[in-house]
Amino acid sequence: MAEAISLSSGYRLPIIGLGVWRMEPKSIRDLILSAISIGYRHFDCAADYQNEAEVGEALAEAFRTGLVKREDVFITTKLWNSDHGHVLEACKDSLKKLQLDYLDLYLVHFPVATRHTGVGTTASALGEDGVLDIDTTISLETTWHAMEDLVSMGLVRSIGISNYDIFLTRDCLAYSKIKPSVNQIETHPYFQRESLVKFCQKHGICVTAHTPIGGAAANAEWFGTISCLDDSVIKTLAEKYNKTAAQVILRWGVQRNTVVIPKTSKIDRLHENLKLFDFVISDEDMEKIKGIDRKYRTNQPAKFWGIDLYA
Repeated sequence: MAEAISLSSGYRLPIIGLGVWRMEPKSIRDLILSAISIGYRHFDCAADYQNEAEVGEALAEAFRTGLVKREDVFITTKLWNSDHGHVLEACKDSLKKLQLDYLDLYLVHFPVATRHTGVGTTASALGEDGVLDIDTTISLETTWHAMEDLVSMGLVRSIGISNYDIFLTRDCLAYSKIKPSVNQIETHPYFQRESLVKFCQKHGICVTAHTPIGGAAANAEWFGTISCLDDSVIKTLAEKYNKTAAQVILRWGVQRNTVVIPKTSKIDRLHENLKLFDFVISDEDMEKIKGIDRKYRTNQPAKFWGIDLYA
């Protein structure tokens, strides 16, 4: 099975996981059971993906039939923006839907609190002006201390952050009693974010790369972005190593000591994405990939929020 990275919490996070964002609820059962059979042990969920219940059904079946034990899988889910003032209820809601007694990792999905719309409802709370209704009364520090309480209650083993920049990550380190184990960010060859990755790793925070192959079809459809899958440098290296472009990109991510969570709903891709440990990209070729960075974000929630939170 794929290797794992030791977290500051003492737990180990498998270096490859399956992301379930934008996965059709009806196809989730077969996909997750297939993924477990193939060897996946790390699943990345979120309240906002609106499919925790379906994931929970699949996991329950996997445990019931003896396909895998609970302690052998690593399950992540995330606190949505509108639930920052309701961390305990939101966590319990996710646990109930996932049919779990505890989470392996719970992340603050975005570093912003928005108007509360009711636990379990994760629409983007927009004002009449079409701009995200940000709640300026709840600090990220308050949210983080509520996350820490989940650990002492035994509901969550590790806690972390997502989509935090260097400043916000540094702040979290300053006020935390329990340090964030993970920062999950968009990073791929077109958006390498070397400084943020270095900062996190230097301070004992594991970086998980969401959108690790640059979003491909899903982000092209939603945000009109392009993917590094078609980059000529990547294609040349894929030929050289006799691998697919996606495998080269994911292997690059692994060699940076980042965890990768590619999303796919195709069984052959599930197999393909796991096959990253029978080759090594040379230092020279890692440098070539370094040269194609475009500082290009493909996941752009501003499209839905009427405001660019990364501005």
